[in-house]
Amino acid sequence: MKQNMINWFEIPVTDMDRAIEFYQTILGIEITRAEMGPLDMGWFPGDPELPGASGSLVKHPDFYFPSNSKGTLIYFNSPSGDLSNELSKVEAAGGKVLQEKKQIAPDVGFMGLFIDSEGNRIALHSQA
Repeated sequence: MKQNMINWFEIPVTDMDRAIEFYQTILGIEITRAEMGPLDMGWFPGDPELPGASGSLVKHPDFYFPSNSKGTLIYFNSPSGDLSNELSKVEAAGGKVLQEKKQIAPDVGFMGLFIDSEGNRIALHSQA
């Protein structure tokens, strides 16, 4: 069966309430919280009928630690269609913009980078 390689992603957090507020504010989405013992998750909205992966904010004292390393980078699609809208909310929501909107290539679109409220480096993508 052909499919995209990414199935699920998890973004480590140290303060779930703060992280949920941050992502709901900048992306204009509803995050569903699920607490399972010491594992605390905030699920991003997803639809199994649509292409692409879904994922979660995750907090666990022994297994998840935020990082702004230069390693793996998750790109969120811009819910508004223009990532400038989401980037403009990052700093007021407790994050830091690292890279303003920048064209990748005419046929690929645009990207921007930010540090979230927990210290993770995250990217945004839009065609406009």
